[in-house]
Amino acid sequence: MLLHTYRSFDMELPTVDLREADYVILGLPYDGTTSYKPGARFGPVLIRQATLNFESYILDYNIDIAELKIADAGDVSLPVNVEDSIRVAEETIRELREVNPNAIPIFLGGEHSMTYAPVKVLKPKSYVVFDAHLDLRDEYQGSRFNHACVARRISELGVKVAIFGVRSGTKEELIYAEENGIEWVHARDYSYEAFVDLVLSMPEPIYVSVDIDVFDASLVPETGTPEPGGLRFWDVVEALEWVSERKDVIAFDIMEVSGDKLGNITALTAGKLLFHILGMLGEFR
Repeated sequence: MLLHTYRSFDMELPTVDLREADYVILGLPYDGTTSYKPGARFGPVLIRQATLNFESYILDYNIDIAELKIADAGDVSLPVNVEDSIRVAEETIRELREVNPNAIPIFLGGEHSMTYAPVKVLKPKSYVVFDAHLDLRDEYQGSRFNHACVARRISELGVKVAIFGVRSGTKEELIYAEENGIEWVHARDYSYEAFVDLVLSMPEPIYVSVDIDVFDASLVPETGTPEPGGLRFWDVVEALEWVSERKDVIAFDIMEVSGDKLGNITALTAGKLLFHILGMLGEFR
C-alpha cells in the first residue's frame, strides 16, 4: 500500500501488484467543500461496489478487462481541510508515479476539487472535462479550492482547458473563459463532431475528467450538484473512445459520485463508465 492509502472495497476483478500494472485505480474520497448534496466521500466505494453488477467482458471492444493488468491502490486518507487534502493527494500520486511511472491512473471521486492534485502532479498540456458546470469561479464559499473553482485553478497552471456539457455558470465565469481562451460547449449544442473539432488541435498529453453531473440528472441523481438537461451515457463514451484512440491521454478521472446507499443509480452509471474506460484502454492502447 502507498503511504496515505487504505483498502475500502475490492472490485470483482483480478488485480495485480502496483509495480506490474498497466492501469491503476486510486480513490480520492473527499466532499469537504460540497455546496448542495453531501456524500461524495463515499464515491470510490460506491463505484467499486456497483461494478459487481457488470460483466468484465465489454461487448463494445471484444475485451475482457479481467485479463488486463489492473492494480487498485485503494483510497487516499484525506484531511478535512481542502488544501491539506490536495497536498496529501499530491504526495500520494507522486509516490504512485515513483512506484510505477508507466501505468495510466484512473482516479475515482470524491468531489471535483480533488482533480487539481493529479493535474498538478502529472502536468498535462490539456485538460478535457465533461461537466455540467464551468467551475471557473475564482472563489466560492470562502475557498479558492472549492469544487466550483477547479477548472480555473487548473487553467492557472498553464494547462489548456476545454469543457463539454455545460449548462450552469455565472457571467463572471463566462468573461474569464473568453479572456483566457477557455473553450466550452453547452449541453444543448453538444455533438460528437463538436467534441472532435475542439479537441483535435489541443496539445498533448491530455488529462480527461468526467464530472458525473455532466449526465442528465435522471441518470445521476446522487451527486453534489445535479443539473437537468445533460448528456447521454453514449455521448460521453463515444468521445472518450475517440480521445483514447487518437490522443496521448495521461490519466482519467470520474468525479462527484455521491450517495449513502450501495447500488445507487449514479454509482451504477459511474461503474459502467469505468469498465468502458478500461475496455477502451485495452482496445486502443
